[in-house]
Parts: sequence; C-alpha cells; structure tokens
Amino acid sequence: MAITSTVSPDGRSLTLHIQGRFDFSAHQEFRASYEQLDEAPEFYQIDMKNADYLDSSALGMLLLLRDHAGGDNAKIEIINCSADVKKILTISNFEQLFEIK
Repeated sequence: MAITSTVSPDGRSLTLHIQGRFDFSAHQEFRASYEQLDEAPEFYQIDMKNADYLDSSALGMLLLLRDHAGGDNAKIEIINCSADVKKILTISNFEQLFEIK
C-alpha cells in the first residue's frame, strides 16, 4: 500500500493517490498525508485509480478526512474508482457524503 499526495501550486487543493489495498495498514500513512500540511486546503481529491481493494477501515479513514476537512462543509471528491470500489462506496451510501466520479 502506498499513498502519495500532491498539493496544487496555489495550495488550495490536495490530491491523495491510493495504490493497492486501502485498509487499516494504511491508516497512519493516510492521516499523515493530510494532517501534516502547514495550511489546510479548501478542496480534497481522493484518486482511487490504482486502488484494488478497500475495507470498512478505509471507509472510516475517509470519514475522518471528511471531519478534518470541515464535516458537512467539506469539499471532497473521490475519482477514478474501479467498479468494485464504486460498488462498496455506493452500498455504504458514501455518495451522500462525497462526490464520487
């Protein structure tokens, strides 16, 4: 599991790239990718292009990010989901909490 992050040049957005299994083993790396920034971005993007699995702990991590980013006011989109990942997010009703593309 590898998580990389990219901050936009203006610092307003953060993209988190998820690779491989998104599960509890990624917890510290995932949180560190957004908590250690000097300034909180206005917009977050989770790129699942290379994620091949996620479990309930990954769903919990996404909820923690949402809380960190402002809860109901958070601007977070999840992009490039495989059919399996999108199915898990849909079953969990995450389309009501995140913009899923």
